Amino acid sequence: MSSNPVAETVASLMPRAKAELTELVAFKSVADFGQFPRSESEGAAKWVADALRAEGFQDVALLDTPDGTQSVYGFLPGPEGAKTVLLYAHYDVQPPLDEAGWLTPPFELTEREDGRWYGRGSADCKGGLVMHLLALRALKANGGVPVGVKVIVEGSEEQGTGGLERYAEEHPELLAADTIVIGDAGNFRVGVPTVTTALRGMTLMRVRIDTLEGNLHSGQFGGAAPDALGALIRVLDSLRAEDGSTTVDGLTGEDGWDGLQYDEDRFRTDAKVLDGVRLIGSGTVADRIWARPAVTVLGIDCPPVVGATPSVQAAARALISLRVPPGVDAAEATKLLQAHLETHTPWGARVQTEQIGQGQAFRADTTSPAYAAMAEAMSVAYDGAEMRYAGQGGSIPLCNTLASLYPRAEILLIGLSEPEAQIHAVNESVSPEELERLSVAEALFLRNYAAS
Repeated sequence: MSSNPVAETVASLMPRAKAELTELVAFKSVADFGQFPRSESEGAAKWVADALRAEGFQDVALLDTPDGTQSVYGFLPGPEGAKTVLLYAHYDVQPPLDEAGWLTPPFELTEREDGRWYGRGSADCKGGLVMHLLALRALKANGGVPVGVKVIVEGSEEQGTGGLERYAEEHPELLAADTIVIGDAGNFRVGVPTVTTALRGMTLMRVRIDTLEGNLHSGQFGGAAPDALGALIRVLDSLRAEDGSTTVDGLTGEDGWDGLQYDEDRFRTDAKVLDGVRLIGSGTVADRIWARPAVTVLGIDCPPVVGATPSVQAAARALISLRVPPGVDAAEATKLLQAHLETHTPWGARVQTEQIGQGQAFRADTTSPAYAAMAEAMSVAYDGAEMRYAGQGGSIPLCNTLASLYPRAEILLIGLSEPEAQIHAVNESVSPEELERLSVAEALFLRNYAAS
């Protein structure tokens, strides 16, 4: 990284950043209070609020959002007449999944031999909050923060329950800003400075199929008694074509991505696809993961193999995720998915569907002054490397809410979730070098943007 005072300050602050991220990762802040104590999320929210107060933020508040979680807000005034920038992150995390698959404890930040820091939320997105703090501290040590800064740290982003979106709609003045920096995306790969310009939307739906009043002996009744689990399997299979492409009746899936491309062999490595197993879908990898719909069966309620009895199942459930690309309305996609599930349920079985989460897709305007300011900042932070534009297959529902509330605001997505981070998987990690570089880039961006 080119030597400059901001970069030198960030480098000197990295030990503190590691200590703070260690404290944050220790909170088991999964916003599913049937699995994890609410007190863990509340503890993380209080930590964030205390950190903002320590940095001189005013009006720091724990916002009780309609989904029963807390978001943290604070405002740092800038010079008279200065622009206002909103910085976003979230402190809630995904469950650790199979803890036995973690090489180190998921809620203990651990530096391994490869130099990366491992722990749930280290990249997604507690590291994003630390990135914001580093950038602000570096500016304060080098002439001051030249813009007004609002910070919002969400408590239920991973659950997709929409609490902060609804709160923002009810309090539209709270998050108003000239530019919004979402710290919940990531570089295309380590060392490649990237802004994410498109996000897929999503819908989550439960489907339940009932065929019998109760389970039956498979020897006595199997062959004529309708099997609810078998019916569910047929329904789920109808959501994919032979090549694995998503096939929801009425939902188009032939759009392409004309920006940065994703080499197929590199994708196989990043996704850790087993030898001999083919990728699914058609078109380029970028088409498939950034510009087209994708259905995933997230879970099935049925008897486990161990302990299963020879029974015809009377009922079965599944949880389905449908990612929808920019240009497709998530509410309409939800209706199409619901209709598809009902239409493809065989044998006259009874089917119930329940939507449990939804978020709209997002596409940024890359012609805005904020993008020019970020491109210059990233070039300095990454030793002259050109900023790249990429999509992201995941969803950040708040983006579209903010775009609707503040149509004049410029929205940029950066962050620490590059492929090696393995967010949402076991052994999630963050690259401290990326944390350092992106913190420098954000600080320089705020300075550039203030002068633009």
